[in-house]
Amino acid sequence: MCKPIAAGCLLHIVGVSVASGVDATRLEEPLPKPSRDPLGYASARTLEAILEALLALEYIREGYTRNAAGKAFQAWRALTAALLVLEKSRITSLLESSAEKRWLTERAVPRVPTSRLKRLAMLLEEVGYRYYSPLTDKALDLYDYQYHGPDPDLELSKYRSREEAVSDIIYLLERLVEIISDRLKPVLVEKRVWSSMHEEALETLRERLKGV
Repeated sequence: MCKPIAAGCLLHIVGVSVASGVDATRLEEPLPKPSRDPLGYASARTLEAILEALLALEYIREGYTRNAAGKAFQAWRALTAALLVLEKSRITSLLESSAEKRWLTERAVPRVPTSRLKRLAMLLEEVGYRYYSPLTDKALDLYDYQYHGPDPDLELSKYRSREEAVSDIIYLLERLVEIISDRLKPVLVEKRVWSSMHEEALETLRERLKGV
């Protein structure tokens, strides 16, 4: 079996992790443009979030915690993108300047820049996503852990040990499943852009989280 740390193994890992019938190559497809197809973009980003979360769990199983932290962060970032495009009109109403509104449309929604993730999380919390800011802070802590690993002195990382990081990865992915199930899925189902692939992948993620 190939090592999960190798980039070329990623799709193989997803194929192992996800139940039969889920097309993991969707991670490699171009995203719909949010300005042209916001529902398609939200649907694709939601599936991306689920598949990246499954990868994170596979990395944990194989012992690659730093890789798992990176995938958990990518899953949260994809989730944020899906929420931003669906809540764009409500978020826009909170912004005062035309420059901010243009930035939201042209940069934030399609790119979800890591450097502005805190601000975007605050905006999502303002439109009703409770605790999204502290959860995003946790995702950013995992982003740092991906590069620095555990640090007993807490100078380069917020985690003293691998076990602390794993605990936060699992917690973040559990919250991701809740948000997708409670907030995203109903909208995507109503708009007919929630597929059997989404359903199967989400159910697989739920089951694998129970077994961690």
